[in-house]
Amino acid sequence: MYLRPGTLDEAVAALSAPGGRILAGGTDIFPAAGDRPLAGPIIDISRLAELDGIVLGDDRIRIGARTSWSTIIATPLPRCFDALKAAAREVGSVQIQNLGTIAGNLCNASPAADGVPPLLALDAAVELRSRAGTRSLPLSEFISGNRRTARRDDEIVTAVIVPRTIDAGASAFLKLGARRYLVISIAMVAAVVEARADGRVSQARIAVGSCSAVAQRLTALEQDLVGAPARPGLGALARAEHLAPLSPIGDVRASAAYRLDAALTLVRRALDACALGAAAEI
Repeated sequence: MYLRPGTLDEAVAALSAPGGRILAGGTDIFPAAGDRPLAGPIIDISRLAELDGIVLGDDRIRIGARTSWSTIIATPLPRCFDALKAAAREVGSVQIQNLGTIAGNLCNASPAADGVPPLLALDAAVELRSRAGTRSLPLSEFISGNRRTARRDDEIVTAVIVPRTIDAGASAFLKLGARRYLVISIAMVAAVVEARADGRVSQARIAVGSCSAVAQRLTALEQDLVGAPARPGLGALARAEHLAPLSPIGDVRASAAYRLDAALTLVRRALDACALGAAAEI
């Protein structure tokens, strides 16, 4: 069965029946199906304009669930979103960026999902809607494992919410893969660094993906960076022990040891890039 609701209420009602699957951009669901037909009732949300677009509020930025990566790239946003825009340019080809949605990337819950580390570094939350009402979860709680999320079967992701607590922070996203384009990452890092008027770090946020079942924030490193001079060389403060939250696997792309070494190098480079950007604003 194929349904194409015209309103969010209709979509939520359709999801209240068992077995429904949400179809948005289709860039994950169709490749996963291969040559098999899609199973179960398919709920196509491509007509739900209320889930599309970006709204800049005074204290938060709301990104509709259906917002494409191309829209994120093209929308003027605070500089702390530069890392998310850089990640958006890494999501497949331009055709995929035109169709793929931010919520689809999160709901797919791949350990290598490009959008997750930058959104973790922005303290993003996920908004969900069902017939029972609306709830919000921190992104760190929404993705619970490899291909697992906290979304219930009767819920639809309606938006990603980013609090405006680090707007002026300089941000960077770096990714290592076996080739330059259309690649699943070996390791990736997003960082945001904000500096005080005296040139020292007031806030730092660092998230690493592809090195554990769920992307992880390096909170010990974030704390150690506060008060440090926000200038090139900041990355040297990152040490191997700061990567303790990570649990990389070895696979055909890289060994676990290589992933850890690559992640540390990317963290250092991302922090130096942020420090350079932060220093330029002082």
